[in-house]
Amino acid sequence: MSILFLNREDVESLLPMAECIEVVEEALRALSRGEAVQPLRSAIWMPDRHGLLGVMPGMLGRREDGVAGVKVLTVLPDNFTRGEDSHQGIVLLFDQEHGRPFALLDAGAVTAIRTAAASAVATRALARPDAGNLAILGTGVQARTHLEAMQAVRTLRQVRIWSRNPENARRVAEEEGARLGLSIQPVGTAWQAVEGADLICTVTASREPVLLSEWIAPGAHVNAVGACTPNARELDGAAMARSSLFTDRRESLLAEAGDFLLARADGAIDDAHIQGELGDVLQGKIPGRRSHDEVTLFKSLGIAVEDLASGRYLYEKALAAGRGVSLDL
Repeated sequence: MSILFLNREDVESLLPMAECIEVVEEALRALSRGEAVQPLRSAIWMPDRHGLLGVMPGMLGRREDGVAGVKVLTVLPDNFTRGEDSHQGIVLLFDQEHGRPFALLDAGAVTAIRTAAASAVATRALARPDAGNLAILGTGVQARTHLEAMQAVRTLRQVRIWSRNPENARRVAEEEGARLGLSIQPVGTAWQAVEGADLICTVTASREPVLLSEWIAPGAHVNAVGACTPNARELDGAAMARSSLFTDRRESLLAEAGDFLLARADGAIDDAHIQGELGDVLQGKIPGRRSHDEVTLFKSLGIAVEDLASGRYLYEKALAAGRGVSLDL
């Protein structure tokens, strides 16, 4: 028995952002249709809490053609300061019919692309059609992939980026502007980035709010991506309260999303504030944006079905292209 290994270069080559957006959208639709199993992930802190080990299992599709799998990765936010990825690990895929492992993929690359793709799906479903003034808060890997993802679903008129380290903002603006053919302005404060923006992506490692309610323009859409533990938040409680809140998975939101949990603990919102899951919007089960001035918010946790769908797509493309390394088990 053999298994196909796809490294970072394989993943990045075989999974263009525009294609991943469609793959992730269909995965979220399948979840809404009841065609997926999506349990909560497990996260274990390292002894000194400088990082954690995450385990994300799931199943997608039917027995005869479905995939089961798990993503195992470490998350070390300080890696960014050393020029290393904060997310490192593997995605392991099995076929459901026989339980055979058939693919092993670089999890860091998959995560970088599929997370931004999910934000693009949310933006396409929830943002105003004319939205095009983009603010990016953060300058890590997700800042770069979110620039590409937002460009894929909206015509960008103005792009501003902020980091606590001005040199990081300058470098990302220069490098990604050249790669994507965009004019990207690095700015000195988060407020300067957000002022007048109708698309906002928070992709930081911050544990305290970097986006305040009074900065958000009426009608804006926010993709809140960075905070994925119960004690970390990127938005203040007032921003959560004034936004129509959607998420990838309600169960994950209630267990893991500090943006929501801390605002609820402060009394700013309660569970009734949750509008629903993005897949249900895509399937037409619940409404999305309801008015021009409504502020919509997609709280992204990142779920395993996105990895499984992306992994299966990558495997099929790799077979067709003759990419990857076959490993004997």
